[in-house]
Amino acid sequence: MSKVEWEPVIGLEIHVQLATNTKMFCSCALGFGEPPNTRTCPVCLGLPGALPVVNARAIDYGLLIGLAVGSKLADRSIFHRKNYFYPDNPKAYQISQYDEPLCSGGQLGDVRIHRVHLEEDAAKLVHGGGSGRIHGSATSVVDFNRGGTPLVEIVTEPDVRSGEHARAWLTMLRETVRQLGISDVDMSQGSLRCDANVSIRPKGEERFGTKTELKNMNSFAFLEQGVKAEIARQIAIKEAGDEVVQETLHFDPRTGAITSLRSKEEAHDYRYFPEPDLVPIAITSEMLERAKAALPELPTQRAERYESSLGLSADNARDLSFRPEITPYFEAAAAVDGAEPQVVANWLLNELIPRLGETAPADSRVSTDAFGAFAALVGAKKITPTAAKQVLDRLVAEGGSPEAIVEAEGLGAMEGGDELSGIVDAALAANEAAAEKIRGGNMKAIGPIIGHVMRETKGRADGGEVTRLVREKLGL
Repeated sequence: MSKVEWEPVIGLEIHVQLATNTKMFCSCALGFGEPPNTRTCPVCLGLPGALPVVNARAIDYGLLIGLAVGSKLADRSIFHRKNYFYPDNPKAYQISQYDEPLCSGGQLGDVRIHRVHLEEDAAKLVHGGGSGRIHGSATSVVDFNRGGTPLVEIVTEPDVRSGEHARAWLTMLRETVRQLGISDVDMSQGSLRCDANVSIRPKGEERFGTKTELKNMNSFAFLEQGVKAEIARQIAIKEAGDEVVQETLHFDPRTGAITSLRSKEEAHDYRYFPEPDLVPIAITSEMLERAKAALPELPTQRAERYESSLGLSADNARDLSFRPEITPYFEAAAAVDGAEPQVVANWLLNELIPRLGETAPADSRVSTDAFGAFAALVGAKKITPTAAKQVLDRLVAEGGSPEAIVEAEGLGAMEGGDELSGIVDAALAANEAAAEKIRGGNMKAIGPIIGHVMRETKGRADGGEVTRLVREKLGL
């Protein structure tokens, strides 16, 4: 019997904390790092008689995310009570959305969106020891400052196929939301959190396997590692002749272990019903126009523009588009007379940024005008790649004009002619063994000859011209 080839099927549930001034259903100010339980009121503490009021800015932000991922925006949306009991949930229910979400459908990259909806965040459990001990026992306390923070939940279709795919797509989503300016989407601080629903099936089969849920993975690396580990666990279970159990799991990135938290809930377990204390949301044309007007150029759109209008490679276009801290620098440098955008992109991503380390290009000594002029020299072959690196080193260290550095250091590209021809003759004479290998058809042996020429010319010779002269002189 041939071995089964397994196909992972993964859907993601992403929670984004919105950077509003106040909470989702009350006027408590949002703030990270405040003393515990100082940002609370009867509404977010779930006290009897307290009535919620919807944060209008959160609705605007939810519509923005829906537009960014191509969702259909609802004309009418309602909130539901999602009933469950847990210490971080003071009301014993969460105000969320169920069958009439704010946004439905859509797609970002190669992953379809199922829905985008609004809800409130839970409080934060703090598990302590030491000073947090009562009568000698370790204690857990609840900080309700986070309770009621506006959340947008983005639920994908099961289109993700690997841990690497999950990480890459979440990175794309994070940068898209970040450029909307509605959240800092910082996983380390909990403003972006991701759960993964993972199952496997024999490749080619349409029916889904039993899914498990990996909860609250708080970094892109942990998401990738956790998904990989769960796929491997499920494959081992199936190949041992057992069945995967539907449950909620925890992945420990320190040990790589996966442990069970609880059985996986279904929608009916939460006993959803419409929130009686909130009226339906009617999405007006003014709200839609306001959201559309606030929508910036998104990373995927920018990448398409860079490819179609500026002629960048797909990889360079993506790398630049999803790094908003360098896109203005790139565009300003590429606009300099004579600068080819692809040359600017190559030297920015592969040479300038590595030289700068933690310093952003915009904060460096290399102005956009200087970098654009530098790229123009490279593109016009007025300096060789070897000399260009020397010029760039000087620009990073001292700033200034690339033309002036080339002139002062004598780094302008050497033209062909008698001088270069003579240097190539000397290089061939000094490397007779390499020359014989080249005559025998081994062009890889040209390295020592080119190296000799570059040393003699201090990097000013064009490698392509040197290769042409070598072939010509050896009768190839």
